[in-house]
Amino acid sequence: MKITQAKAWIEHFDLKKAYSIARETFTSVDNVFISLETQDGTVGYGVASPAEDVTGETAEACLRAAELNLEQYVKGQDIRCFAGILRKLEDQIQSTPAAIAAIDIALHDLFAKWLGLPLVDFLGKVHHSLATSVTIGISSVEESLDDAKEYVSQGFKILKVKIGRSLELDIERLTKIRELVGNDKIIRVDGNQGYSSQTFRQFIEHAKSLDLELIEQPLDVKDDQTMKLLPEKVRKIAAADESLHELKDALKLSQKPHKFGIYNIKLMKCGGIQAGRQIAEIAHTAGIKLMWGCMDESIIGISAALHAAFSSPATRYLDLDGSFNLKRDFVRNGFELENGNLKVSDRPGLGVIPI
Repeated sequence: MKITQAKAWIEHFDLKKAYSIARETFTSVDNVFISLETQDGTVGYGVASPAEDVTGETAEACLRAAELNLEQYVKGQDIRCFAGILRKLEDQIQSTPAAIAAIDIALHDLFAKWLGLPLVDFLGKVHHSLATSVTIGISSVEESLDDAKEYVSQGFKILKVKIGRSLELDIERLTKIRELVGNDKIIRVDGNQGYSSQTFRQFIEHAKSLDLELIEQPLDVKDDQTMKLLPEKVRKIAAADESLHELKDALKLSQKPHKFGIYNIKLMKCGGIQAGRQIAEIAHTAGIKLMWGCMDESIIGISAALHAAFSSPATRYLDLDGSFNLKRDFVRNGFELENGNLKVSDRPGLGVIPI
C-alpha cells in the first residue's frame, strides 16, 4: 500500500494560561503537523513540538526538515515497510528530533490503521490506565494554590510543581500546596535545571516533610556528575529530562551507580515512538523506572506517547498534560481522561479524528 501524499505545515496555538518554568515563560506554541495518505485514502497523522531551548530545533527548521525527509524517504513508499523507512531516518534524528518524531508518529498511526488495530495492540499492551500529573508553573503562592484547587476539583490526583527560581518561594509554595491538598494527593517537582548543586542540597533538606514523589532534572546537565554524589534515596526519585535526549544518553545513564532512578522520555527529544521504545527497553533492562512526558503539543503527540508508554513494562509515571492547555487543536479523541487517569482510544491507529 503506497503512500501517495505527504504534507507538513505549521499551526500556531495560544495557551489557555501562560506558565513559567525556571528559565522562561510560555504563552503560545508552534506545532508542525504531518499527514500521510495511502492510495486507498487512509490518512495517518503526526505532530512535532520542537523545543529550541532543549534541543536547539526551531519550528522553522523542524518544518524544513519534515518537508525534505517526507520527499526523500516517505512519499511513494509502501506503508507495510514503515520500519525500513524509519531506519533510513535515524541519521536525521540528532539535528531535528521533533521533525523525525512527527514523521515517526504519522507512520505508526498509518500502519496501525492499515492493520485495523489500535497502535498499542500492535506494540504490545502491558498497561490499560495510568494517572497523569498536571502542571503548576512557577508563580506566586496564591496563584499556585488557585491552580492546585482547580486541578483537584477536576479530579487530578497528581500535581507537578515547577521550581528552580527561588528556593525560599519554592518551599513556601510546596508547603502551602501540601497543606491544601493533604496527604492523599501526589506532588512531583520539576526543576528544569534551575538549581545549583548547593541550593539543591538545601532543597532536599527543607523538602523532607513534603513527601515528594519524584524530583525532575534539578541540576544543569553539566552538573550530572554531581548527581552521583547525592544520597541513593535522592537519586532513586530523581528523573532525567534535559539530561536524556537520545539512545546514547540512555545507555550512558544506565551505567551504575545510577545518577537518575527515572527516565523522562519525550518523543520530541528522542525522535518518536520507535526511539522512545528503544530507550524504554534500556531502562527496563537496567531497572530504571519510566516517566513519559511531553511539550505543549497536540492530542496527536500525547496519544502517541500514551500508546508507547502503555507498551513498556518499565512505565510507572505519566506527565502527559501537554494538550490540556491549548486553546484549540487540530484533532479530537485519541485518549480518554477521567479523574486524572488516561486510557487510549479503541479506534485504529492513534484514534485521533480531525476536527
